[in-house]
Amino acid sequence: QVQLVESGGGLVQPGGSLRLSCAASGIIFRLTDMGWYRQAPGKQRDLVATSARGGSTTYADSVKGRFTISRENAKNTVYLQMNSLRPEDTAVYYCNTYFPSGSWGQGTQVTVSS
Repeated sequence: QVQLVESGGGLVQPGGSLRLSCAASGIIFRLTDMGWYRQAPGKQRDLVATSARGGSTTYADSVKGRFTISRENAKNTVYLQMNSLRPEDTAVYYCNTYFPSGSWGQGTQVTVSS
């Protein structure tokens, strides 16, 4: 069973940065494509970025050039570096496999506000 634990969220001013982390277990991490997702209040959960086992990455248009996904296979951990944050980035951020498994973590809240 996949288990995912996200951390690193918080309150940040517009233009600020945060680094999210996600520790995964129950999967062969180095062989698994991973993704970061986010859900804003009243909206559906959307895919933000993916990190393929082969090293390639993809990004939603709304975060391209500002967010960077990376992974550390030795630690079964995937990261999301978020720069130039905007109020519209406010959401609960989740990691999961890509395509997502049925098991979601608790997520980590990111609030961008002055």
